[in-house]
Amino acid sequence: MSARDTVYITVARIGAPYGVRGWVKLHSYTEQALNLLDYDPWYFRVEDGTAGSPPAEVYLEAPVTEAREHGKGIVAHFRGCDDRDAAMRLRGREIFIRRDQLPEPDEGEYYWVDLVGLEVKTLQDVSLGVVQEMMATGANDVMVVKGERQRLIPYVMDHVIKQVDLDGGTIRVDWDPDYE
Repeated sequence: MSARDTVYITVARIGAPYGVRGWVKLHSYTEQALNLLDYDPWYFRVEDGTAGSPPAEVYLEAPVTEAREHGKGIVAHFRGCDDRDAAMRLRGREIFIRRDQLPEPDEGEYYWVDLVGLEVKTLQDVSLGVVQEMMATGANDVMVVKGERQRLIPYVMDHVIKQVDLDGGTIRVDWDPDYE
């Protein structure tokens, strides 16, 4: 796999400045917020604006000098970000890691990033579309499936989700295609 083929996953977003020395608060997207501290390195996405060609996404290593738990959250400091104004310029920027930095999931568990793009089919082999994204709703996760129309399908293993075949690129569901 080349660097161009590497899959990057959004794991956090930079929030408000923390103090006056360039530190920032982080909003972690990981299930356990502190898991963010287990990944090294972090990356920023930048657009490569080569003249005459469409912008390409490029990921550069984020120059984090220190990151730590603070209260119920996480704060971080990036090289060259030495005052509150510099920290404000980072606000809203996303932090990424490479997919290969994640540990292998346990049997029957899947990372959301691995489910996006899979075709969703009923038990009767009717295609419902492709997983566009996953959403956390509190009660259970939901697949946003885009086909001839958009469907929100609960990601409930064994009850709705009958089989996930990453190699085959499909998810089998017990779902009525006519269900609104």
